[in-house]
This record gives sequence, structure tokens and C-alpha cells, in this order.
Amino acid sequence: MDDGIRIGIVTVSDRASAGIYEDEGGPAIAAYFEKALISPWTPVVRVIPDDRALIARTLVELADQEGCCLIVTTGGTGPAPRDVTPEATEDVVEKPMPGFGELMRQVSLAKVPTAILSRQTAGIRGRSLIVNLPGRPRAIGECLDAVMPAIPYCIDLIEGPYLETDPAVIVAFRPGQKPKA
Repeated sequence: MDDGIRIGIVTVSDRASAGIYEDEGGPAIAAYFEKALISPWTPVVRVIPDDRALIARTLVELADQEGCCLIVTTGGTGPAPRDVTPEATEDVVEKPMPGFGELMRQVSLAKVPTAILSRQTAGIRGRSLIVNLPGRPRAIGECLDAVMPAIPYCIDLIEGPYLETDPAVIVAFRPGQKPKA
């Protein structure tokens, strides 16, 4: 049995879900959290095709039935016709959190000019924060480095579990709390 901290990791990819190629995004997210989080946590992993209704149902399942306080998606954030992860996310969130996408694009633009084509977003559903990440493992790490300092406090504000980060990896910001380092 886990301690109640559940993190949803959703890879959105027609090819990975069909077994045409190995999912690299989901494992990159899991590896990041293994390194960055001190709190014990359990991954709830899904690999699904680029289908808006299925993505939305999966996000609802992870938030409402599985009780994931954080749901991170990878893939489906570009401009291609099958890229519908942001739309599916917007379909199910109650509160959009556009600052996450703005910051991730800003960080990515410092690396590649095509980052402007990325449409990552984030939002709140109940007591779950949903964050869309790009599909490439390197970009996943860069984007998580940018937004992770705010994620634990966001989870606090929506009355989720206390997520503690390893300050040697990422320092979580909580107003009024001295950073441990």
C-alpha cells in the first residue's frame, strides 16, 4: 500500500501506445520525480493514443478515481492535427493555470526557436494539478526544472498532500518557509 501520494504520468502518443516505439517521455518524468522528491510517492502510469476524448477521460480517472494530486502529461502539445492534449486538459480543468505554460515556453525558447510552437498548459481539477509537458526527455527535464519550484505549494493550496523536494535537486518555494539547503 502506498502513503497516499499518487502522481499520474500520462504519455500521449499514437505510436508509443501501439508499441511502434518505446515510450521515453513517461519514464523521463518518473526518473525526474525519483530524483527530485523526498516524499514517498506512487506513479500511476498510462500510455494512450492522441485522442481528445480518451485523454480527457484518463485525466478525470486519475484525478477523481485514482486520487492523483499531480498529473503530468507528455506529448500532444504541438501544432499537428493529432496534437490535442491541451484541448483535452482544458475540457476537464476547473481553473486554468496559464503561468505554467508561459514559463515552460520561455525556458524552452532560450534553447530552441521552435518552442513557440509548443502549447503546454496546466490547470486544477478538484485537488489535482494537471501539467502538460512536451514529449522529448531533455525538454521534459528543462520544463520541470522551471515549474517544479511552484508545484508543491500549488498542491498545498488545493489541499493536496505535502510534497517535499530534495533541495540539492530542486528547491520548492513556500511563502514564509525558509528553504532547506
